[in-house]
Amino acid sequence: MKSYAFPAALLLSSSVVLADQASTLNPVIVTATRTAETADETLAAVTVISRDDIERSQATMLPEILRRVPGLSVVSNGGLGQSSSVFLRGTNSDHVLVLIDGIKVGSATLGTYAFQDMPLSQVERIEVVRGPRSSLYGSEAIGGVIQIFTRKGTATGEVKPRFSVSVGSHNSHQADAGLSGGDADGWFNLGLSALNTDGIDVKNDGESDKDGYSNRALSLRVGREFGDSSEVELHWLRADGEAEFDGSFQNESESRQQVLGARLSTALTDNWQSSLQLGRSWDDSDNFLDGVFSSRFDTVRDNVSWQNDIAVGVADLLTLGLDYQKDKVFSNTDFDVTEQDNRGAFAQYQTSLGRHDLIASLRTDDNQQFGRHNTGSLAWGYALANDLRLNASYGTAFKAPSFNELYYPGYGNADLGPEESRSLEVGLSGPLGNGRWAVNVYDTRIDDLIAYDASIFGPANIQNARIRGIETVLTQSLGAWLFSGNLTLLEPEDKDSGNDLPRRAREALQLDLDRQIGALSLGASLHLESSRYDNLANSRKLDGYSTLDLRASYALAADWSVQARMANLFDDQYQTAADYNEDGRTVFVTLAYQP
Repeated sequence: MKSYAFPAALLLSSSVVLADQASTLNPVIVTATRTAETADETLAAVTVISRDDIERSQATMLPEILRRVPGLSVVSNGGLGQSSSVFLRGTNSDHVLVLIDGIKVGSATLGTYAFQDMPLSQVERIEVVRGPRSSLYGSEAIGGVIQIFTRKGTATGEVKPRFSVSVGSHNSHQADAGLSGGDADGWFNLGLSALNTDGIDVKNDGESDKDGYSNRALSLRVGREFGDSSEVELHWLRADGEAEFDGSFQNESESRQQVLGARLSTALTDNWQSSLQLGRSWDDSDNFLDGVFSSRFDTVRDNVSWQNDIAVGVADLLTLGLDYQKDKVFSNTDFDVTEQDNRGAFAQYQTSLGRHDLIASLRTDDNQQFGRHNTGSLAWGYALANDLRLNASYGTAFKAPSFNELYYPGYGNADLGPEESRSLEVGLSGPLGNGRWAVNVYDTRIDDLIAYDASIFGPANIQNARIRGIETVLTQSLGAWLFSGNLTLLEPEDKDSGNDLPRRAREALQLDLDRQIGALSLGASLHLESSRYDNLANSRKLDGYSTLDLRASYALAADWSVQARMANLFDDQYQTAADYNEDGRTVFVTLAYQP
């Protein structure tokens, strides 16, 4: 049974609040309900990737670690730094909402976020909520929400530096540095990183060359508490990427992902916590052919969110909020419309009645393009014997068309309506020794999917899909051993043709095992995905694949360590998108200083 009381020790007011977790097995999460709750309390399917998980994995960029998440598949157009897409629970790659410290990010023209440009050295933790969340966040959250929290200083009273240097395959070099600190009243973190790699030949097109990538990133996060009930925070993240690839119209790109945000949270009364959040995100892309400028697509997204959490008695919480979003496009391509705004209002009620937990939420969005759209969800949890938990939920969601789909010259269709979904989910979970297990079964139906219509030479709402799936998850800690694993079984069906939706594997398995032996830690990760089709007609099939990664870390001294990782040990040659090669066997060695 949850308890909602507000000396703001929990600061329930905002989705960007990062509460300290008492245990890695039961972390505090905020994305599923936009309020703080522990993992064993949530009625949603959530995966938390902590800073410890990131460092243990020795992953470099965001797509590398996201593919460990149950129900999530990463499709890449080549190796490190090349364009990557995320398919969550079999929905489209633009059906996942991405937040950075509570600010919505992504390209307004493409409708997706550039996951490949996000360096993990700037990340404190990641929360992945699987299942519809439009009733809280609006458009895009059909498959779920991924929220990335940048690194945050701790209240130790000390200023702590950190740095690491890495070298690896394909003439890869990486350097990270940071400075963080704080006390009982405030905190700060500053981080910088740089990466260069010669890369691989990303595409089978008869041209044999290496396609390199470089990345430069900077993050800053500062905050201060005022008394016991108020807090202000500022955060900024910028990541610049340069990528080479194979193409006849363009073969180089320069990109910049940037997000700036501010949040003020305060207790208006003992039972009422209010939060105001302002943010702006940029997605900039300049494209070239052999060094000659070809195109520019820059988008700016402004966000304003006002959220109020009101404790009703001991076990009930009412959340009321208003959201505003404005997207702008700046391009050398002449779009018919270059600005669009959306206004949203939402309400959520959480209550506990004995062994029963209930959450109901409603939201209405007024979009400048297609008018008003309403979504809702209802979730129920029941505490069984032996700490078992039964959950069931139903939710609706939608995805607004992107600027490219609506207004791209000679292609866009201004008559497009939003894609709509409805999802039903049942789950069972419980403890197992020093770990937990969970099984979730879901059925998602998506109507009016946007697809190319040859009769109008552009996109139209002509496709419908049904996606059924099962996810099983197990985590276990036993002495010096740490194990986690998940299995996903998926049936992603295009209802119109009966074919599989493209680029979705029907089966995926992830196993991770780590062992601490004094100053030495050893680990291994096995990832398997079945075959998939690259096109909607199911005429082009991509083989399944498996990769085995090995890693080791040794503590040279109290604050010094050396790390080594070999990815894809058996050099499996595979593709997740037709004609685009994935990395073969690679090796990275790192020297790190971390107090």
